[in-house]
Parts: sequence; structure tokens; C-alpha cells
Amino acid sequence: MTGNVRLTQVARRWDAIIIGSGAGGGVVAWSLAFQGMEVLVIERGHHVPFSPPDRDHLRNHRLTQYGHNVGPSLDDRRGMTTGDDPTSATWHSPLEWQYNNNAMGVGGGTSVYGAQAWRFKPEDFRMASIYGVPEGSSLADWPISYADLEPHYIEMERELGVAGGRGGTQTWPMPPTAPTVKGQRLAAAAGRLGWDTQAVPLAVNSVPYNDRPACVNCQHCVGFACPVDAKNGSQNTFLPRAMETGNVTLITDAQVVHIESAGEKVTGVRVVQRGKSMVIPTDRVIVAAGAIETARLLLVSQIGNQNDQVGRNLQGHYYASAAGITPESVYDGVGPGPSVATTRWSHGNDGIIGGGMLADDFVLLPIIYAKRALPPHAPTWGDEWKNFVRDNYRRTLQVMGPIQDIPSPTSRVLVSPTETDAVGMPRVVLSGTAHPESVRAQTFLLGKAKQWLAEAGAEQIWGSPSGQYLSAGQHQAGTCRMGEDPRTSVVDPSGKIHGYANIWVADTSVHVTNGGFNPFLTAMATAIRTSSLIS
Repeated sequence: MTGNVRLTQVARRWDAIIIGSGAGGGVVAWSLAFQGMEVLVIERGHHVPFSPPDRDHLRNHRLTQYGHNVGPSLDDRRGMTTGDDPTSATWHSPLEWQYNNNAMGVGGGTSVYGAQAWRFKPEDFRMASIYGVPEGSSLADWPISYADLEPHYIEMERELGVAGGRGGTQTWPMPPTAPTVKGQRLAAAAGRLGWDTQAVPLAVNSVPYNDRPACVNCQHCVGFACPVDAKNGSQNTFLPRAMETGNVTLITDAQVVHIESAGEKVTGVRVVQRGKSMVIPTDRVIVAAGAIETARLLLVSQIGNQNDQVGRNLQGHYYASAAGITPESVYDGVGPGPSVATTRWSHGNDGIIGGGMLADDFVLLPIIYAKRALPPHAPTWGDEWKNFVRDNYRRTLQVMGPIQDIPSPTSRVLVSPTETDAVGMPRVVLSGTAHPESVRAQTFLLGKAKQWLAEAGAEQIWGSPSGQYLSAGQHQAGTCRMGEDPRTSVVDPSGKIHGYANIWVADTSVHVTNGGFNPFLTAMATAIRTSSLIS
């Protein structure tokens, strides 16, 4: 049962219900299916195709100028405030950056992500021990270590399919994707600077793998489904394998609005689909809806918030992003795009807490370049603007990467006491702003990005720090922190919610810190570890 499943078709007791089908939910479904459990996966969105309406450069998850190709519904809204009063929020649609969108569809963000498959570093799990706790932050160590996750990283890289090159002692199941002209130029520049580099690990088939074809090097990774199904995510790996066992049913376009509980046990979930509502009973619940929606659901259900921790420590990723113009063309149109990176500045930066990764980026679509990637001095309208884009698009070289956000207890998810969505669920309100140390780390990495570009021959280099804002976008994490102490965390080291016997969280919500890397592979590794501990 893969599509158009109705509530009446799943109205029975299940061994486990998984809320969300993304990086965490798909992995848990796969694991529990092979344990012999009967599992229902509930997905708010729908299948994301690669068809003409869904590859519009102005309506996609990369540029939502007039719409997008994946949920949420465009009539949804989220609030934003700087304090703890949700009634003071200003409201924003999914077309606005303040919404802090995360894709809703089968596979979650993995259907439209860029698929950079990085592991966190050992130091990322010991941030407080290494750096101390900055004033106003909630920086802490994870209750588990890199060593605890390493076998799960290896398993996920193999089962998902990751292509990578040299990276210390790490190896990958597939060789790296083809180097680009930009990547080769930056790799040579890094060599002259004495910086170590490696190929960017990607959950993309560089060769045929797991009965699916190799990447055709198009430019449509970020924001789009893959036209040949060579980009690997929950939607084409873990979920199909789980469903092939006959133990897993996926229902789409269905929203869980409440988790039912009695004492220390959850008993079922209330689901709304096409105007109909039903409570579906279950022995176990695994919440994997993303850091914002997972926190929202727990807050509405009054589960796990005994110590006012649900929704706190919301993190995303600040990015260091710089660009410059080279004397000659560096454009070859070869996707996916990222082919060289340095992790030299992830840690050990004098006076900086943490750091991050820098790499060349995905192929920059012309409309995105014209809209938001031009230098400050560029014309913005008319023939001069058109001529500037025409003359410089192929000569623009970009370096960027995420930095380790420093968590703050006041950056959080709240729910509105007055505003509800189309199914009657209280709307999300996001509160707070990034910690100043995140801006300092961004500024530091930005300087390194500019240095790299200059060595690569770029001129007219631009890029500036962003200032403080709430960092909670596509790499959102931290709202259901993992820890030993229920007073400062939401789930225990196994991912089970403190004080409850049969409910777990299996997404980036449990991340104590979010690394200076794309977090989805860590979400998968923690999810498979959690699933092995569910009984």
C-alpha cells in the first residue's frame, strides 16, 4: 500500500507508528520492519515527482519565488517573536525565509536536498568539554560519543549509498562524483595555501548502485527530485525496502494532530486526512517530523515537557558564503557541483568556538544568481542588470559552508494560544535569535572563504556576516535534546522521552549540537541506533 491509502484502511492497532518519513523516520521503518513489527508510517506530505511542473526554477524548495514543489501547503503560516509571548508574533508564509521551512513529503527533505553526506567529527560531541559554556548559551556534550555512532555511520553510508574520496582513514561505498572545473581550481589553490582538501561526500550514485543508475551530472540536486533517481534518500532506499517486507504501510497527506497518552504510556495518535479524523491505537510511537514539527506535536500533546525543555535549543546553520569573479569562465555545468572541501577549520581556531566546513557549492541556477547572488556593486534592474548577469555568471566562483551554531535556551519552538491551522492544530511560533558566538564563527570562516577565493584567482570578492537572526531553517535541530538529566533534556541516550515507556524521537531534534556539517547522516545514524534499542 503505497499511495492514496485512507484512514479507514489503517484503522487497527499497530506495533509501532512512525510520524514522518524523512531521514529518521524512513530508517526506523526499515529497521523495525526487519525486526518483524507491523508499522504504520504517517506522512503529512505527498510523493515528490520530477516532472515539468515540479522543476520550475521559480517554484521549488531552493527558490520559492512563486511557490514550491513540496509541502507544506502555501496557506500555512508560522509566527516569529523575540520573546516568550507567542501572541506578539508576526506571521509568515512558507514563501518567506522567516517561516524556516523544512520539506514535507515522502522522504522528507531527502527528496529535494543536496545530499552532502558528512559525518560529525569526534569533537562535535564534546563541545562543552573542549570550549566551556559561553554565557547565555546552552552548549553541552552529547551523552553518546562519536565511537558510539561510528558503526551506524558506516551502516548508513553502505545502505543509503554514499560517494566520497580521500578523507583521513574513512572510505565510502562509491568513488566521488566527477570533479568540476571550479573544484579543480579550488583544490589547486588550497594546495598552494597548504590546506588539506577532500572530495565532498554525497548520497548520490557516482556509479550504478543498489539497482539504480549513476548520476547524469545535471544541475537540479538542491530543491528538486532527481530526474534519474540517482540521488539517495529515504524515499528510494529505506522506505521501499521496508514496505517490501509487507510489514510497513505508508499513508500520505495525513497529519498527526495529537499523541494520546495515559500516565507514562502513549496509546495512539489522532490523525486527520481530507477532513476526517481518527485515533489509531499503537504500542509504540516514534516521532520523526523534524525539529520544529516534532516539538510542536509534543507541546500540543503535553508529552515530555515536564521541565520546560521541549522546543528549546533550536538550531539551524549559519553559513559562511563568499564569491568572486574570475578573469575567465569557470563554469562547466557539471552537477551535482560540490567536488572539493576543506574541514581544516572545523575546530582548533584560536578564540573561536567550533568552526565549520568550506566547499565549492552546487551549480548555481541562473535565476538564483540573478536574484540573490550578485555582488553589492552590481546593477539590479534593466539592461545593465541583464548584461552583468550575462557577462559574469560563468565567471563567478563561490565557496560556502555551514558553521557550528552555538545553542541557546531562548531559541525555541512555541505554540500559539490563539492561531490554528487548517486542521485545528495550534500554529508554530518561533522565538529567539542566534548566539553571538555563532556570528563570530561565521565571520572567521568567511575570512577563510575569501582567502581561498583570492588564491584561486578571483577578484571583486564579496560576502559579509549576516548579523544575528533565528537560525532554524532546513538544517533545524536540537528541540528535543538528548541527555541523561531530564531537567536539561527531553530524551534519554536511547532516544526515548524521559518519563515515558513507549515513545521515542528519531530526527535531528535530539542533536545536542549540530556540527559544522550537513546533519542528515548523523540523523540517520542516531535513528538506526535508536531503532536497535526499541523493544
